[in-house]
Amino acid sequence: MLRPIVLFTGTLALAAFLVVAQRGATDEPDLRLRFDRFDRDGDGRVTAAELGQPALFRRLDENGDGAVTWAETERAARAGRLGDADNGRGEQAPEAQPAAVAAPNAFTDEVRQGPRPLGANAARVGELIADVVFTDLDGVRHRLGETGGAEATALILTGTSCPLTQKYAPTLAAIEERYAARGVRFVFVNPTASEPVARLREAVATQGLDGPYVHDTDKRLAAALGAGTTTEAFVLDAARTLVYRGAVDDRYGFGYALEAPRRTYLTDALDAVLAGRPPAVPATTAPGCALFYDDAVAPPDAPSAAGTVAYHNRVSRIVQANCLECHRGGGGAPIAFETYEEVRDYAGMIGSVVERGVMPPWFAAPLPGQSPDRPHWANDRSLSARDKADLLAWIEAGAPEGDPADAPLPKTFPGGWLIGEPDATFAFPEPVPVQAEGVMPYRNVTVETNLGEDRWVRAIEIRPGEPGVVHHVIVSLRGGDGEIDERDGYWGVYVPGNSTLEYPDGYARLLPKGATLRFQMHYTPNGTATEDLTRIGLVFADGPPEHEVKVAGIANARLRIPAGAENHRETASLRLPHDVDVLGFLPHMHLRGKAARYDVETADGGVETLLDVPRYDFNWQLLYRLAEPRRLHAGDVIRFDAWFDNSAGNPANPDPTRVVTWGPQTEDEMHLGYVEYVVPGAVPGESTGSLRGGR
Repeated sequence: MLRPIVLFTGTLALAAFLVVAQRGATDEPDLRLRFDRFDRDGDGRVTAAELGQPALFRRLDENGDGAVTWAETERAARAGRLGDADNGRGEQAPEAQPAAVAAPNAFTDEVRQGPRPLGANAARVGELIADVVFTDLDGVRHRLGETGGAEATALILTGTSCPLTQKYAPTLAAIEERYAARGVRFVFVNPTASEPVARLREAVATQGLDGPYVHDTDKRLAAALGAGTTTEAFVLDAARTLVYRGAVDDRYGFGYALEAPRRTYLTDALDAVLAGRPPAVPATTAPGCALFYDDAVAPPDAPSAAGTVAYHNRVSRIVQANCLECHRGGGGAPIAFETYEEVRDYAGMIGSVVERGVMPPWFAAPLPGQSPDRPHWANDRSLSARDKADLLAWIEAGAPEGDPADAPLPKTFPGGWLIGEPDATFAFPEPVPVQAEGVMPYRNVTVETNLGEDRWVRAIEIRPGEPGVVHHVIVSLRGGDGEIDERDGYWGVYVPGNSTLEYPDGYARLLPKGATLRFQMHYTPNGTATEDLTRIGLVFADGPPEHEVKVAGIANARLRIPAGAENHRETASLRLPHDVDVLGFLPHMHLRGKAARYDVETADGGVETLLDVPRYDFNWQLLYRLAEPRRLHAGDVIRFDAWFDNSAGNPANPDPTRVVTWGPQTEDEMHLGYVEYVVPGAVPGESTGSLRGGR
C-alpha cells in the first residue's frame, strides 16, 4: 500500500509530499524540485496552509511560530519522526484523501513536470563528443564526425512507444524540414530495443523523416551522448562540441499539454549555433521515458571523448567556456589563452589559481539546499568538479597537446564585443588623459545619444579604450551637472569581472528619447601616461518588454571602520513598498571589503539568505544573476551586511591606522549592495517610484 510521507529540505523551508513505498526511500534531487514547487508563495517558509496536514504540521513546528524551518525538520528526520505519517499522538494518520481544489496536491504536483534549465557544467555542455560509428535502418554506416559540410548536427532521441515521443513526432519532422535547408544534419536515435523494425520504418514514412534513423539497441550512441530520456535532443557544432542538450520545447510534459510551446529550446539553440553564438539556455531536463543502462554499456556520465585528456580534445574547450571572455586579444586580461602555446606557457599559474579557487572568479557560497543539478545562479562561473579534475590532471601529465583534429571551432567576438555586434554605440567626445602615477579623482563624462524615440535595450556592454587604467565605470541617465550618486543604482556598469548586462527575453532597460549618458570614470594610473576613449554598445529589443529592469542601491553612507579592526560589520536595509521580482545582486566595497551577504526578513518574521559572499575580492566585483527571479513581497526587508578588514594583516590595506569612512577613492570605503529587480504587473516605462535603502 502506498501512503504520503512528509519530508522537508533546505533552509528555504521547502516542503512536499512524496508518494513512496512504506520503506520511505527518497531521492533528494527530486525532493528539492518537488519542495520548490510546493512552496507556493516562494517565501521560504512552509505554513500549515501550504502543508495541508495539520497534525503533521503541529508535530514539526517545534517552536509554534507558524512555520516549519529546516532546523526543525532536520531534527525530526534524525529522530526518525518522518518515517510514519502519524498525527503526533502515537496514532497512525489516516490515508490521504483527495485534496480540495484550492489545496496543493502532492501527486499531481509530482507528475506535472515540464522542462527546467540545467547548469551547463552539470550537463557536460562544451565537451567533445566521441566520433561514434552507427548504422541506420537501411544498413548504412555513419560517423558523427562525417558531417557532410553541415554547420551543426542535431541528434534527437525518439521512439514509437513512449507517449511523449509519439506526441513530439510531428514537431521533429517540422523542425527537420525547416533547418535541414539551413545546414543542419539530423540523426534520429531510437534507444528502445523491443520496438519492431517494421514499426520504426512505418513511423519514418508516416512522419516524413529524412535524416538517418538509428535503432540504437545497445544504447551505445545514447550512452556516448549521456542521454537520460527518450525525448532528449542534442546539438553538436561542426567540431563535435556539445552546445545544447535537453528538451525540444515545453509544449508537452508529464501530466500536461499546451496548445503551443512557450519556450522553443531546440530551435533557439539551432538558431544560435548557426549564428555562431552559444545558446542562451544551454541545457534543460527533458521529460520523457527514462533510459535504462545495463553493465555492458558505459553509464551516461562516463567521459564521452577519447581516453587521454589533451589540450585539443578537452582543455581547449574548458578554456573557451571559462577563460576566453577576458583572456584574449582585446580582452580585459593581460594574458591571452587563445593557443596551445599560450595556455601551456602559463599552465603552472593556471593550476595554482584553479586550486586556490580564485579562477574562474566566482565567490558566491552554495546556499543550503542548492542542487548542482538545478542551477541557482544563471551566470555561475565556477568550474565543475569534472572540468577542474581534468584540467589539473592535464597539467600534472605535462600539458600534452593531443591531435589538432580534435580542436573546437574558434570562439569569435564580432568587433571584439561580448554582446555581439551592437545596434548602437556611443563614445566619449574626446579622449580622457590618464596620468602615469598617483591618484586621480573620479571623472564625469557626458555623452549625448540624440535618440529620436524611446528605445528598449536588452544588452549593454562598456568597453574602455585602455582597460589597464579603468577600474570601474557607472553609467547614469540623469541630467544636469551634479555628481553621480552610486546609491541611486546604475543604468550600465563596468566593474572588475563585469562589463556586460544581458537580459533574457521579455526583460529590458529603457533608454528615453534624447537621453544623455553620464559616465562616472574611476581611473587607476599604472605607471604609464595614456589616454582613454571609452565606448558603450547597446543591443535593442524588438519592442517594449514585458518587464522593465531597474536597480536599487542599499547603502550605509555613515559607515565608520575603526583603525585596526579585523572583522568590522556594517549594515543597511531596504523595506519594500510593493512586490518585486529580484533578478540579481552586485555587492560593492573597496580594498578593506572582506565579506558580504544579502538576507531577506519577511513580513512574518522569517529570515533567509539570498547571497553569501564569504571571500569578497575588490578586484572581482561580480554581478550574481539568479537563474529564476525571486518574488519578494511588500513589507519584506532586504538587508545588506558587509564585513571589513582594516587591520595590518590585510595586505591591500593602504593605512590600518586610519579610521575609514565613506568616500569615492579606493583608500576610502563604500558599503553598497545593488539589487536588480522588476515590479511584477507594472507597465514598462511608467513610474513605480525609486527604491533606495540605507541606514
